[in-house]
Amino acid sequence: MSDFVSDFWNLYVIVIVLASILACAVLLIVQGKATFTPGKTMGHVWDETLEEYNNPMPKWWSWMFVITVVFALVYLALYPGLGNFKGVLGWTSVGQHTAEVAKVDAAVKPLYDKYMAMDLKAVAGDKQAMEMGKRLYLTYCMQCHGADARGAKGFPNLTDADWQWGGESEQIVETISAGRMGVMPPHAQLGDETIKDLASYVRSLSGLPHDSVRAGKGQTAFNEAGCVGCHGVDGTGMQALGAPNLTDKVWLYGSSEATIVETITNGRQNKMPAWKEFLGDAKVHLLAAYVTSLGGK
Repeated sequence: MSDFVSDFWNLYVIVIVLASILACAVLLIVQGKATFTPGKTMGHVWDETLEEYNNPMPKWWSWMFVITVVFALVYLALYPGLGNFKGVLGWTSVGQHTAEVAKVDAAVKPLYDKYMAMDLKAVAGDKQAMEMGKRLYLTYCMQCHGADARGAKGFPNLTDADWQWGGESEQIVETISAGRMGVMPPHAQLGDETIKDLASYVRSLSGLPHDSVRAGKGQTAFNEAGCVGCHGVDGTGMQALGAPNLTDKVWLYGSSEATIVETITNGRQNKMPAWKEFLGDAKVHLLAAYVTSLGGK
């Protein structure tokens, strides 16, 4: 409420809240004084024989309604809810979340410190550590990589042995801590035919069906267009740049000719966000150990 720039909004909230409660009270009073004629219908009929009767509300329902109105008034007197009024108890939610997080962090800090002092592979072999790592993964990572860590289109599978930036312990920690930015530049300037030649050559590298004539031309284009600068002369990629291995059967966006043509033509951009500042070194260490335990290393 302190963000409001005038007292108008303070009064606006108070009026809306109290008017809503008052309206409920008026409804109770009106309904309590209404006259009802047993057996009389309202003249509405559905499905030929279903009639609407003019019966009073059940007493238990009316009293439940009364209780909610009284509860609302008592609550607003004790706790903040009426504009800038802080309530008789003076309770505030400011700092509550931060305090709770600090309390939990203090309780688990010895455990985090223990795992932080251990080698990543040793942590990966600790059952309790992996339970903690899994919870961290399901909270922060599954949205992209999936609950089973097998990824999706554009998001790497963490359970295989294919690593775009490297699968050593320190590389996994660096990936989670600092994030990654993978960029495949567009090559539309090469022209449609040359791009199709390149797509055939790339498919040939991993043993996929291809046009051998186009693949031959594509190999020449692969060397002359600068592809070797990132993917290497043999097409096995370069982890330092995040350039994928084109000779295996792992495809981040798909291996069809149309998809490869799209990739070469328009390029790709992938971003893995950095988590060190948000999670801290200890949680990153646990996450890295969990990823290591998934079977990709």
